[in-house]
Amino acid sequence: MSKDVKPTRAEELRLKEQIELAESGHSILEKKRDSLIHEFMDLVEEAKDTKSEVSNQFMDAQRKLKEAKAIEGVDRLRSVAMATEHEPEVEVESRNIMGVLVPRITSEHEERELGEHGYGLLSGTPAIDETVSAYEQLIQKVIEAAEIETALMKLLDEIDSTKRRVNALENRVIPETKKDLDYVSQYLEENEREETFRMKKIKEKNEEAEQSSGVGSEDEFVCEECGRSFDSKRGRSIHQSQTH
Repeated sequence: MSKDVKPTRAEELRLKEQIELAESGHSILEKKRDSLIHEFMDLVEEAKDTKSEVSNQFMDAQRKLKEAKAIEGVDRLRSVAMATEHEPEVEVESRNIMGVLVPRITSEHEERELGEHGYGLLSGTPAIDETVSAYEQLIQKVIEAAEIETALMKLLDEIDSTKRRVNALENRVIPETKKDLDYVSQYLEENEREETFRMKKIKEKNEEAEQSSGVGSEDEFVCEECGRSFDSKRGRSIHQSQTH
């Protein structure tokens, strides 16, 4: 039980409202947690596919690079690589998934047409062009995988945070608040019973006092001649003087 709890009607009302709010929040957080898990599992499947594609494209790019080395030579490939002037630019934006901001990564390093690679048409050969194209595709897939992996990490952090909040409400906040409410309600009920008992005793004492002083006794207000009862001695006296 909290030390700040005061056994008053206002406190009882406040605790009831707090429990209602906590239970409502608990229900909302449970739905959010379940939705986040659903989104997370969908992204996991997408990440698996992307990872497999990255692996396949990497192996294909490596194979084409080896073929280009064998055909053109290492020095020739270095010369072509040094002649490339274009540098990829990556932009990171945000998108919202169930209240969680995850990155959206875009890049200008898309697969380009022949002559747009930066080393010129005369410097290129089919083996070099295929190798460059393979690595451009690989970079795009790596950027896509990075976006998905980052989204997964952010979603996982939010799921863990939401789970902790759900557990805190379910196992600590709501039970402790209900315990405080039970204490306040029982205290007030006990006070009401004691007050009712006290008022009953006061009433009994007042009745005993009236009886001992001769006031309020029904026998004192009964006419001895006819047996008629009255609310007061004066009423009985008037009745006797006028009737008997």
